[in-house]
Amino acid sequence: MKTLDLRKQYKHLYLQPASKISILEIPEFQFLAVDGAGDPNKTPDFQTAVEALYAVAYGLKFFLKKRARNPVEYPVMALEGLWWTPDMRDFDMRNKDIWLWRMMIMQPPIIEADMVAEMKVLTAKKKDLASLDKLQLVRYNEGLCAQILHVGPYSMEEPTIRRLHAFILSEGFVRKGIHHEIYLSDPRRTDPSKLKTVVRQPIGN
Repeated sequence: MKTLDLRKQYKHLYLQPASKISILEIPEFQFLAVDGAGDPNKTPDFQTAVEALYAVAYGLKFFLKKRARNPVEYPVMALEGLWWTPDMRDFDMRNKDIWLWRMMIMQPPIIEADMVAEMKVLTAKKKDLASLDKLQLVRYNEGLCAQILHVGPYSMEEPTIRRLHAFILSEGFVRKGIHHEIYLSDPRRTDPSKLKTVVRQPIGN
């Protein structure tokens, strides 16, 4: 059985040391993605989006592992989130009601749009997931980015983000694109004080 492990292949993009800020070139990847709006702590759409992503991601994983010809094994990647406002000058951790977001899970190159469409149909027969119709396979190319590791509750990220932004300026760059977070820990099984989140910001000159 063929094995694809994006975690190992791109571990330098995710194993961010807690003691430093890194500047990395992020290649283009493809993701299962669901778009939404509003405070993730208040809108039910956020939780249903995450549920739909995991349902289809694991469905694809098991389908490819069990298929008769050319079975493939691969791990499901971490949940990621893009967060923004129409005018990024209004982006503020204290005003999440105006946020727009895209929740996503990276997919290996072997996954194609027709596979996702078929898995959405199969998943809908088993589970009533409100966000399933919004789920799509998209490509995302961030390019040059700075990133930092936040350890602790999501609600306490602001000082970490400020440190990242200050570093970007000190290195002669400006922020471009939108705020990106990668959730390395499972909040259902991890103490909030030990949650690990990679915070990534595209940059330019």
